[in-house]
Amino acid sequence: MADDKRGVVGYALLPKKQQSFIQDSLLSLCKSRGIDLVRIDQDRRLIDQGPFDCVLHKMYGDDWRKQLEEFQIENPNSTIIDSPVSIERLHNRISMLQAVSELKIESGTDTFGIPKQIVIYDKDTLFDRQAWEFLKYPVIAKPLIADGSAKSHKMALIFNHEGLNKLRPPIVLQEFVNHGGVIFKVYVVGEFVKCVKRKSLPDVSEEKLKSLEGSLPFSQVSNLTSDERNDKYYKLMDLEETELPPQSFITDIARGLRRGLKLNLFNFDVIRDARIGNRYLVIDINYFPGYAKMPGYETVLTDFFCDVVGKKSLSEEKEKGGVDKLQVVPNCDVDLTKIVSKTCCSDGEEKEKSPVLQV
Repeated sequence: MADDKRGVVGYALLPKKQQSFIQDSLLSLCKSRGIDLVRIDQDRRLIDQGPFDCVLHKMYGDDWRKQLEEFQIENPNSTIIDSPVSIERLHNRISMLQAVSELKIESGTDTFGIPKQIVIYDKDTLFDRQAWEFLKYPVIAKPLIADGSAKSHKMALIFNHEGLNKLRPPIVLQEFVNHGGVIFKVYVVGEFVKCVKRKSLPDVSEEKLKSLEGSLPFSQVSNLTSDERNDKYYKLMDLEETELPPQSFITDIARGLRRGLKLNLFNFDVIRDARIGNRYLVIDINYFPGYAKMPGYETVLTDFFCDVVGKKSLSEEKEKGGVDKLQVVPNCDVDLTKIVSKTCCSDGEEKEKSPVLQV
């Protein structure tokens, strides 16, 4: 694309996502760099709109998937961010973390992995303790499907056998790992990687576990802090004292996941195992998260859009001493622009989670 021609990014987002992501600050910055963000009219066929250099979306359904297929055939030079086929992998809590297990990264003294977990498909297996004896209480119970629906967010801490009674398979039982009440959220935009700290669930000591019975939905996790209210517990925490994971280590994981998942826009949640200070566990991966919560998101996304449509990014025109050069992917991978499956695209994480629920 010639640099004097304006780039056009069409976006198709549900109302809540559109409100949080398409902010005036982002629109203005993109416009100043020669890029127009244009809302796709969901009451009209996508193929009848445009032209678009890029289609940015977080939509679901067979009809939308077919529209993307038709649009790609008619507009082979346009880029779709991202492929429904790739997004679909994140809608299953087992397949999403398999991508972590497949990574081959040399990290020196730091190690990473995923928590121990098992899929439970029926009640018989759920109550057969021998079937998952490798897991010790407490465990986290999560719905197998992570499609952004209200049901997919219903998680609980299970303290003993009694706590299994309220569970409805299919579910994932995952070991709960004490992690100092801090979670690291890693935002990925192309090759740009940003790690931030958030407050998470409090640790559960063995002594405390003896006095806990049944289960607790994450919304009631404040009970774990004895007589202290949940908000008081989090106010007492000091995130400033928490050291971030090594940046190069996190970046290697992020780029490995990007290649393995074939996605440009996602984030993943990491905890530091309190038992082993240099051991990190990836516990969740979300497509197209709440980027507006990421510091400087307007600059990062504008640079990304500039690159996708072939314009000079902000960082390319900054002199030394300005902002750090953003690690933006040179060109979107070819296989990210092709819709090659009839798998339905789902919204994923339209309902943003609070820090307490990010486990």
